[in-house]
Amino acid sequence: MPSVRIVGPGRAGTSLAGALGAVGWAVGAPLGRGDEVAAAAQGVDVVVVATPDGAIAEVAAAIATRPEVVFMHLSGAVGLEHLAPHRRRASLHPLMALPDGDTGGRRLLAGITFAVAGDPMGEHMASALGGRAVRVPPAARALYHAAAVVASNHMVATLGQAARLAAMAGLTLEDLLPLARAATDDAGRLGPGAALTGPVARGDWRTVAGHLAALPADEHAGYLGGVSLALRLATGE
Repeated sequence: MPSVRIVGPGRAGTSLAGALGAVGWAVGAPLGRGDEVAAAAQGVDVVVVATPDGAIAEVAAAIATRPEVVFMHLSGAVGLEHLAPHRRRASLHPLMALPDGDTGGRRLLAGITFAVAGDPMGEHMASALGGRAVRVPPAARALYHAAAVVASNHMVATLGQAARLAAMAGLTLEDLLPLARAATDDAGRLGPGAALTGPVARGDWRTVAGHLAALPADEHAGYLGGVSLALRLATGE
């Protein structure tokens, strides 16, 4: 089995270390903030730079290059040039939320999709984790990452607004989660257009106006953003 060292043992790095260890990879001691990283590639097949995007280039450049070692990052947004000056470069971006090492490690083993680029080690690692590797060309990387952000971060932000409004009506987010899960399941099963329900889908603008009248002014922008997206979906634009 290949050996790997994680540089940057945050949520993503710790999740990956746990998942790879579970499938038999040799996972070296991680290196974190304040550790000397120059010799990180010594004695391993893969170095994963699992730092925030803005630090990848600086950290990668501080590691002594070894031509046989694959240098990999986990970012969905930045390209392989951030791993210069190393010759063998790869990226592996899991399409999955990794809130902590334990949860993230389990989720990485659940047959998810990984966006890969560069050295074939990306596909090899995705396959070892039981996942599906999809190559994303450099020109499409920003669009790919935007889609991932909308599907995860924006969804969570929308649930944040739902939780605030529910609290004003005496309910909790937990009361709404079965509805949210059912809507997500329907979108996956039927497609978003067929799964859309509610006032916009049926052209009930009186109800939409009633919502706006009841909402605090600082919640209007978020609500109207959702109305705009629902209208686009309902009209097939």
